[in-house]
Amino acid sequence: MNVALDRSKLMSSALPPIQPVPLRTGAAFLAGLNDGRAIYVDGQKVENIATHPAFKGAALAAANLFDIAADPANRERMTYTSPTSGGPVLRAYQIPKSHEDLRAKRLASEMWSESTFGLLGRTPDHVSGFFAGFAAVPGVFAEGGDEYARNVLAFYEHARETHAWITYAIVPPQTDRSKPANLQSDPALYAGVVGEKAGGIIVSGAQQLASAGVFSDYVYISCIKPLKAGEENQAIGVIIPVNTPGLKLYPRRPFAAHASNTFDYPLTSRFDESDCFVVLEDCFVPWEHVFIYKNTEVCRKQWWDTPSHLYGNLQAQARYATKLRFLMGLAQRMNELTGNAGNPAVQVQMGELAAHVMTVESMLEAQEVRAKFDENGVLWPCRATLYAVMALQSEMNPKMIEIVRELSGAALISMPSSLADLESPVTGPDIERYMGSSQAGARERIAFMRLAWDFIGSEFANRHHQYEKFYGGANFIVKTNMYKNYDFARSLAMVEKAMNLPDIP
Repeated sequence: MNVALDRSKLMSSALPPIQPVPLRTGAAFLAGLNDGRAIYVDGQKVENIATHPAFKGAALAAANLFDIAADPANRERMTYTSPTSGGPVLRAYQIPKSHEDLRAKRLASEMWSESTFGLLGRTPDHVSGFFAGFAAVPGVFAEGGDEYARNVLAFYEHARETHAWITYAIVPPQTDRSKPANLQSDPALYAGVVGEKAGGIIVSGAQQLASAGVFSDYVYISCIKPLKAGEENQAIGVIIPVNTPGLKLYPRRPFAAHASNTFDYPLTSRFDESDCFVVLEDCFVPWEHVFIYKNTEVCRKQWWDTPSHLYGNLQAQARYATKLRFLMGLAQRMNELTGNAGNPAVQVQMGELAAHVMTVESMLEAQEVRAKFDENGVLWPCRATLYAVMALQSEMNPKMIEIVRELSGAALISMPSSLADLESPVTGPDIERYMGSSQAGARERIAFMRLAWDFIGSEFANRHHQYEKFYGGANFIVKTNMYKNYDFARSLAMVEKAMNLPDIP
């Protein structure tokens, strides 16, 4: 099957067109979370995500994303006109056909990420980018059979028209990485096919890491690591509603549940998106939600022979650049509060920090400028530019955090124990007298330092350090991607030319 398959021909026998659905609001999103999904925290099933102490702050932040997109004032920025229904749909689902389209996708992601200071990573515009990439090159999925390509296109249109939030779990558990799935102590340990029945397949096993899974409508189960012969059962691509019987999510320790108030934990209390371990127990997946079936080659190609990995990570880098701009603001404000903003030594450190941040911002924009069209007129962001910045990210991020730590000195660990110290008639006078600065009173200064600590040193902050370090996978994987996409031919041609320079008479 030709990879440049005609999308209209495939869709001619797909599901009937989806009727336009009004843009989703925050209230509708919150109401939809109480749908029977199986989320377990501290050994107990969560009854309602929207009201549970571990999740309600981030749920409100997520609801705000939908309200931003639904606001008529943001219509041009956050949406585009559906090519099938004619209604407004999230720009995150757009398949770019011009540099203007690609830039518009990035700007929409920036608007969402600015509302969370870059702290919600897997917002609805992340995996939607992957599905836009899948739908842009359906011929990859047709290599396993035309029906799988039709399934991809039909679900893409459904997700686009209903403004769906999708997460994914595409890495096997860290059980025994020295063995493939079929040689584990339990061959069904990793998520994969365990049987078929009328109308679909049965999937069991575990997979990681579904960040924001507690807020999502669907989980895409597949595998991004190369699979070998014998691992065909794990070579799948299936979409599963989060409330499907047999699907269970186990979030890592929710930091927001232990945040006593928003003053002491201004970020933890609002933006803890929760990374989830996915367990599947005989989950039924109808055939129309199966995109890859026991095909190791297509399972690999979905990431690299479509623009899916590029679109999804364009959003990720837009979010990361936003987060770094926030870091710059925190550092500069801290310098101002301590009276150090004019110190030449401090300005040198801030200059180094700014250089790292501008590298990320410039590389993000370069993905658009150096983007290339494929034979179907679909625009692909520049691979080499994306993988260059991703390769640097895991090393740059710790350096930037370290610079801010050096600038802070003891300020971040010399704050009172909690808001109660400031409000107590016994301790309050001391706090007010000694913990202010020439630029701010004690309450304002402490509030800022709490904000900085929650970004740099809290448990929530350290999750973010780990997240950024391994966002693109192990560092050697990202650097290998860079190696594979560098233009060595141009460099070697220069070397060849130098080796053949004529003699000087």
